[in-house]
Amino acid sequence: MSSPNSAPLPSSFDENEDFYNENRLDKIWRRLREEPLVPLGCGLTVWAIVGATRAMRKGDHKMTNLYFRRRLYAQAFTIAMLVAGNLYWQKDRVKRKEYEKQVEQKKASEKRDRWLKELEMRDEEEKAWKERMAKKVRGESIDDTKGVTELVAQKTKELKNQNIGEK
Repeated sequence: MSSPNSAPLPSSFDENEDFYNENRLDKIWRRLREEPLVPLGCGLTVWAIVGATRAMRKGDHKMTNLYFRRRLYAQAFTIAMLVAGNLYWQKDRVKRKEYEKQVEQKKASEKRDRWLKELEMRDEEEKAWKERMAKKVRGESIDDTKGVTELVAQKTKELKNQNIGEK
């Protein structure tokens, strides 16, 4: 039984399930595949800074300025690739956020359903206990063959079977 708050996921999310269930390393490799020019720009920036540092140590001002200009070009290239990649992949990022929101809603709904079932079970347990206490007060014989513990165990088993049947 699904609650009214949990909507089934759109069929478009079934296509690429591993895209949504990835660890950090997989995400890094995916991002490198999506935007391969950004790491290249970062590498060029580092190369220019290292070159400028070596030229400064040697005292070669002309090469130092040349490397600093290259650093600026590399940084501009990196920023341009970040912006271009962001524009290109924006639709997928929106889709990912939507998926994560739906998964979160589904988990919250399932948690709420489990909590309601537990409350119902506790309520039945309390009613059985009150009934037993009422019988004791009235002096009636109590059927001890089915105590509260057995009722709870039976109800738990029924709920587990019901949950297995839903999946």
